[in-house]
Amino acid sequence: MGRNISMVTNFILLGFSESPELQIFLFVLFLGIYFMTLAWNLGLIVLIRMESQLHSPMYFFLGNLSFVDISYTSSVAPKMLCDFFKDQKAISFAGCAVQFFFFIGMGGTECCLLAAMAYDRYAAISNPLLYTAIMSPTLCVRMAITAYAGGFLTGLVQATSIFQLHFCGPRVINHFFCDLPPLLVLSCSSTFLSQVVNFLVVCAVGGTSALVVLVSYGYIITAIMKIHSTQGRRKAFNTCASHLTTVILFYGSGLFSYLHSSAGYSQDQDKVVFMLYGAVIPMLNPIIYSLRNKEIKDALKKLKERKKQMSFMCFLVP
Repeated sequence: MGRNISMVTNFILLGFSESPELQIFLFVLFLGIYFMTLAWNLGLIVLIRMESQLHSPMYFFLGNLSFVDISYTSSVAPKMLCDFFKDQKAISFAGCAVQFFFFIGMGGTECCLLAAMAYDRYAAISNPLLYTAIMSPTLCVRMAITAYAGGFLTGLVQATSIFQLHFCGPRVINHFFCDLPPLLVLSCSSTFLSQVVNFLVVCAVGGTSALVVLVSYGYIITAIMKIHSTQGRRKAFNTCASHLTTVILFYGSGLFSYLHSSAGYSQDQDKVVFMLYGAVIPMLNPIIYSLRNKEIKDALKKLKERKKQMSFMCFLVP
């Protein structure tokens, strides 16, 4: 890594400089998306912490998912927003490595958390009477720690494999953050080993997580089909509909990103794809869970009533 730093001390991010007439519009758009992502995910975390009725395994994982979504977006958004006002969008070699590590690491953690949440839904639907015993607090904490550890190792291995490459120039990244494809393009040395390592890591973490999700939903569908009443089937399906929607959006956008990169790499397309899975989906996740979730709606109503009571008490007390 010392050789890399002596050769290239920083990179230049092009961002959206090819569309100067859209700079103000894009800045306002991305700032709004980022603020909504922070507000809605932080609001969901606070609500889960405050309301005792939400102190269950499902909401424990949901709170962690909101935290990961905040971290995932924050690894890129603040730097990207600041760069709108800079003529030269530079990022140091070390800063690029750190940004890449957190972005990949949080993405890997989200994969693992979605797998843990799929297993949680399987336990709730397939064994409702034993659900509390199966999904004990100890097991939930261990699963969450495993998810963060998996994400951390994913980011560490991929960042190490990329930033040990030899970078001697050019140093212009046609993107608004340090992503894998544009970094590989800039390498002066062979990237074959790095690409193999990254592929194996993605298969190990992403592939295993996807397999857990698929197997869990296979058992879930089997369990739902065994329910005789239509109302019972609908109720069982509603308990995992939000998670299934999140999984489809996350893995669907990731698969689309991989396919379009394989078909023919395009930096402009990659920027649009990132905005989908790196900014829009983290913003949508808390909305998806809130719209179809009766417990969250009830918790919000209780919170509003509590605020009204507190306001009334403050009005009465001189």
